[in-house]
Amino acid sequence: MLGRIFTVGGYTLLSRLTGFARDIMLAAILGAGPVADAFFVALRLPNHFRAIFAEGAFNAAWVPAYAHVHGERGEGAAKLFADRIFTLLLASQVVLLIVAWLFMPQAMSILAPGFSEDAEQRKLAIELTRITFPYLLLITLVTLYGGMLNVMQRFASAAAASIFLNISMMMTLALAAWFPSAGHAAAWGVLISGFLQYFLLAGDLARHGGLPRFAPLRLDEDVRAFFRALGPATLGSMGTQVALFADTIIATFLPAGALSALYYADRLNQLPIGVIGIAIGTVLLPEMSRRITANDHDGAMKAQRRAFDFTLLFSVPFVAAFLTVPDEIMRALFARGAFSKADAAAAGATLAAYAIGLIPFVLIRSAVATFYARKDTATPVRASLTGIAVNVALKIALMGSLAQIGLALATAVGVWTNLLMVLFFAVRRGFLVLDRAWLTSLAKFLLTGLILAAAFWLIAHFSASSLAAMHFRDELTLVLLAVGGTIVYALAILGLFGRGWLVSLVRS
Repeated sequence: MLGRIFTVGGYTLLSRLTGFARDIMLAAILGAGPVADAFFVALRLPNHFRAIFAEGAFNAAWVPAYAHVHGERGEGAAKLFADRIFTLLLASQVVLLIVAWLFMPQAMSILAPGFSEDAEQRKLAIELTRITFPYLLLITLVTLYGGMLNVMQRFASAAAASIFLNISMMMTLALAAWFPSAGHAAAWGVLISGFLQYFLLAGDLARHGGLPRFAPLRLDEDVRAFFRALGPATLGSMGTQVALFADTIIATFLPAGALSALYYADRLNQLPIGVIGIAIGTVLLPEMSRRITANDHDGAMKAQRRAFDFTLLFSVPFVAAFLTVPDEIMRALFARGAFSKADAAAAGATLAAYAIGLIPFVLIRSAVATFYARKDTATPVRASLTGIAVNVALKIALMGSLAQIGLALATAVGVWTNLLMVLFFAVRRGFLVLDRAWLTSLAKFLLTGLILAAAFWLIAHFSASSLAAMHFRDELTLVLLAVGGTIVYALAILGLFGRGWLVSLVRS
């Protein structure tokens, strides 16, 4: 399992690094003004639908179902099942795309009502969203193909696909002078990347399993079971996305730049979520599905516990950094061109608020895997809906006094609520055992985080006084934080956990 985690995590890391290069270009070219806000709405809308219906709900229902059919009745039955789901999926996405194109002005009035006061910004947001929305159809097919490949233990192409989004957007941004605006250039980059990702996954699947084809629509038992799982999974996947939808809607009423601050803070927050949380969860779900299909419930539980340990090991440094030195990180990465230091400070404060919920963000996908692997997509919904209620209530309460920082803080509290309830349900049903050894491990991770946070604070204060006269002081500070933090964290882990724990974690 570790090798597959590193495969997915490595490609995801490369995707995030190219994503930072893309965001540096976006910040320098678009800045944090009205055009940038219009583009970020155009980017978020198809991404929200993608995260709910494609990578979220669909993946949660599809991977266990396909693995079950493949394991129980063989490749022929699995292929027929895939053909029928492909036919239904493509038809539904084409209908959604047509409806979105036709009713985009009405949808924009609901999803970005704050733009109604600025006719030009509203018009631009509608234009850009019509360009980006077909990306959803392509990425939904990519998710279908990726799930099939994951069941075949092939993870590389699905993990690498999102790199094309960053490369495509950088290429179109470099040619922004040829477009009506830089926002149009970025939007076309999003759409082009959808085609590139589709052809990458389609080519891999065609070589190793065969692409799904159109099939007569029959609601046999496998298809009905899939849709019984898909409905609750959709509600369960809506938790984080409803929070982000609410962020988008509310932020359109806040001063210009609020949406941009949320975007750049979320981009950094998504680095550990994608590289660690999603990568581990992607590998864990088919692994647990395979073990549970074989009636190896103890093995499934051990796999999940290893996933939790890996997740915390790699996530703690990000939490310590985002809470302690968010301003230094934002200035070093984005404060250039049209993106001012004041913009960086606003994004840094928003990042710190998001970081309060980073641990549950990275753990939640591994936590719900124990239910999804058993084809129980209903139980996580109860936790998700409670988290949504807490989240949205806090957003309304905090948006006036804290602006976009309050939105991010509410998201953090909501995801903590979601995770704690999922863990409670898992323990109560015997899917997870929180024994003394694991609770001791949690205490050690907390202590290493505090040690690392203190180290970051000391390095930042040293750099502020010693590098003040240097031209690239922000960039040098970030390098010192990375190098110094790595050394301190490695020593803290070795001191508190010991070399034997690391060896056993890697070999288990």
